[in-house]
Amino acid sequence: MTNKAILLVEDNPSDIDLTKRALEKGHILNRLVVVSDGQEALDYLFGTGDYAGREASDLPTLTLLDIKLPKLSGLDVLRRIRAEPVTRRMPVVILTSSREEADMGAGYDLGVNSYIRKPVEFERFVQCAVQLGLYWLVLNEQPPKVS
Repeated sequence: MTNKAILLVEDNPSDIDLTKRALEKGHILNRLVVVSDGQEALDYLFGTGDYAGREASDLPTLTLLDIKLPKLSGLDVLRRIRAEPVTRRMPVVILTSSREEADMGAGYDLGVNSYIRKPVEFERFVQCAVQLGLYWLVLNEQPPKVS
């Protein structure tokens, strides 16, 4: 299971640290790639910018995407992910503190696989991380790659 990468798209250093700690405490040992803005997420996924030369077909098994991001919003990132055949099937979970119903609706309209509000309490966040890991990294059948 540990060879499956998780892409965390998050700009808040506290939330990055919280997510790392929750994954560790939940014994999710997958490689975690962290990018801090929407443009960096797209550069990583498509092998451009600072990630030029990265094998773009080596997609993360799971992308955890915040909505409120610098440069490009999480919804703009999701829109681009779903527009490209190579990333269209990639599992994306919006993990956000946003309680805006419009954000949730827009995420689902754009094809997000799941929308999760970040729990405030650390232990609940750990439980959330464990359940996410179990479902997306163990139980879920990955979609076939687009050729």
